[in-house]
Amino acid sequence: MPETTARHHRWDDMPKEVVTEMISRRLITCNRMMIAHVYLKKGTIVPRHSHENEQITYILEGALKFWIGNEGETEVMVRAGEVLTIPSNVPHRAEAMEDTLDVDIFDPPRQDWLDKSDDYLKTGKDDLLRSK
Repeated sequence: MPETTARHHRWDDMPKEVVTEMISRRLITCNRMMIAHVYLKKGTIVPRHSHENEQITYILEGALKFWIGNEGETEVMVRAGEVLTIPSNVPHRAEAMEDTLDVDIFDPPRQDWLDKSDDYLKTGKDDLLRSK
């Protein structure tokens, strides 16, 4: 059932979900969008993956190095105060170059994050390898 009531959230009042020893997050969802605070320790690898969701990544603290494309052919360093947009179904991976607080916005919400089936984060293995 679609939400019809405005809700107010405070990041600091929300519990952090520990995804791995290197990654934790806080999620806020509504009908058609999701915003997340993602906390990555220096050296964290986010394995190559893709998803139907459009993604906006805004780095508040730290830096993430991204490899974009089927072979990771485009490298982009995203630092505090910078934003990266990732279109639907574009493969990407990332590495935290320092402790990082990343704001990710998705449309539609990431169902795999909501139902905890985001195994690529937990296993550290590229999700694209499973589909081949």
